[in-house]
Amino acid sequence: MSEGLETEVKTNPQGDPITSTAPVSSGQNGKKDPHAEAKLQKVVSPEHMFFEAPREREFITGSEAAKEAVRRSNVDLSIAYPITPQSETMQLIGVLYGEGYVKEYYRGEEEYGVMSAIAGGSRSGVRCFTATAGPGTLRGIEPIASWPGHRLPAVAMFTCRVVNAPLAIQPDNIEVSYLLNCGMIIFHAENQQDLFDFIMKGFMISEKNDVTLPVGVCCDGFFVTHARGYCSMQDRGLKLPPRDSWRGAVPVLDAENPPARLSRDAPVQKSNFMAYNIHAVWQQEIWAAVERSRKYIDLYMNGLIETQDVEGADVLLIASGSAAAQSREAIRMCKDKNIHAGLIKVKSLRPFPTRELRALCAHAKLIVVPEFNFVGWLAKDVATAIYGYSKAKIVAGPHVYGGMSMPVEMIFDEIECGLTGKKSATVPSSAIMGAVDQEAVAHFMQNI
Repeated sequence: MSEGLETEVKTNPQGDPITSTAPVSSGQNGKKDPHAEAKLQKVVSPEHMFFEAPREREFITGSEAAKEAVRRSNVDLSIAYPITPQSETMQLIGVLYGEGYVKEYYRGEEEYGVMSAIAGGSRSGVRCFTATAGPGTLRGIEPIASWPGHRLPAVAMFTCRVVNAPLAIQPDNIEVSYLLNCGMIIFHAENQQDLFDFIMKGFMISEKNDVTLPVGVCCDGFFVTHARGYCSMQDRGLKLPPRDSWRGAVPVLDAENPPARLSRDAPVQKSNFMAYNIHAVWQQEIWAAVERSRKYIDLYMNGLIETQDVEGADVLLIASGSAAAQSREAIRMCKDKNIHAGLIKVKSLRPFPTRELRALCAHAKLIVVPEFNFVGWLAKDVATAIYGYSKAKIVAGPHVYGGMSMPVEMIFDEIECGLTGKKSATVPSSAIMGAVDQEAVAHFMQNI
């Protein structure tokens, strides 16, 4: 009777057929082995995976790109808790667990517990991955902020969404500002390809001996996670080498190692002098490790920034994430108007490309920093980095927030206003730093 029934087609939450489920093969006693394909994966070097292995292009969502990155990353442990828009990503990681590509996987009770459990997994020496979004990031921020201090390599994906009232589930990357200064390495993905590459490369950078820090891979939720884009991927039969935890900066599960802040000696915690000294020294080491990651970002990601048409440009757009995609279109509009504009896409937010920006911005006349948030966290870092190194007028905007898309015309209008002196309709004067008016500079620095 059942032989006449059609084969069940599994779908994702959007109703799309799941076509990446691994084929099963017959094992002993004729039983099917759901892990057969995963067992055949071949370990290759990071250099081969990133630069030599042939790739094929597929049209997939950001969540699917994250899944495919984890498939090839030899992940030991992944823990999930559902919150939009990352829920689908972690659901797909669960599919990988069923196929044998992830060794252990379970759903936590809430975000705080998930991030604490990831800490325990990393401390035990295994490769860990998780993801969250918006309010989930804030709920788990306390254990997340402890990861760098404990020198816990892991990769966390933050699919940014609104966090401030009134609550919404739409894209808004203000949560990035909560992550920038906790000691993590932070990447900001523009599209599906970035998400795929940054996750895989994040594991390798995170686990380097002189780094040994967590990596946060951020993207603008829905714009990337649920939209489809082309992504070039290596063969699914390849995977990265496993984590060699004994080469980390801090020995795994060593409660007697004071720098890991796991000391069981109460006087160390109670003595003001000891506590201040240990904390101060270790904070400096954490941020030194962030800076040491630069050479590996250069090696695996071709630098902290990506540029387009910047040589000799009078106008520079500096953007990250989805704003970089909109800025590319604004540059196209500028060409039609005979305005020489270039783009500096910031891939790494921590470490921040201070040296690169100082060199590229030295001769620009106008710098525009479009962002998908209200507070302008990128503009603050840009202004701080190039202060005294550039005479350009800096426009901290335009901004959209709460999940709105950014019309390309908004960016182009700020370029025209900046060049002509016309008053901006969207960016307040307090968010525009002029070239020579030091009083305006001081006002700008106080208000962005």
